[in-house]
Amino acid sequence: MMSRDWKTVLAEHAGVVGRLDAAGETLNRIADAIIACFRDGGRVFLFGNGGSAADAQHIAGELLGRYKLKRAALSAMALTTDTSTFTAIANDIGYEYIFSRQIEGLVRPGDIAWALSTSGKSPNVLNAVRAANERGALTIGFAGESGGELAGLCTHAFCAPHSASDRIQEAHELAYHYVCERVEAALAG
Repeated sequence: MMSRDWKTVLAEHAGVVGRLDAAGETLNRIADAIIACFRDGGRVFLFGNGGSAADAQHIAGELLGRYKLKRAALSAMALTTDTSTFTAIANDIGYEYIFSRQIEGLVRPGDIAWALSTSGKSPNVLNAVRAANERGALTIGFAGESGGELAGLCTHAFCAPHSASDRIQEAHELAYHYVCERVEAALAG
């Protein structure tokens, strides 16, 4: 593939962002669910692969640490950070269970499992969402425009309007920062 110029890439990005107008209602429902979860003493568990793993850690940091406001810590954890645990699970049980096994041990009814997958098809992510649903957790999915199988498994799904992982992840970042801002504003007082 030939490298594209900056203006072409920027125009593609702007096109994706321009198509996010309709996402506000979905993102507000996601934020409201997270606010209710935290108010009820629940926890948020985040997971994904590759860049989505980095996003899961980023979101957990915004919630547990802080986004913009001084406030109490919120119970959020990325399931991608304990390398000893997930490599043991991958080695002993199978890579497709690295998240679902952690969900089985950690998630309680009323918690939230937040899955990120640009394709919406990652077997380890799908297994974790199924496990979370079985445990009575509310499930949130962030995927690309098709939603893959992920969107249909989740209580709430945000599907970025593009098929390329870089544009999807850029839309995800904008969306989850909006969610974090809403959650923090509701819980800072």
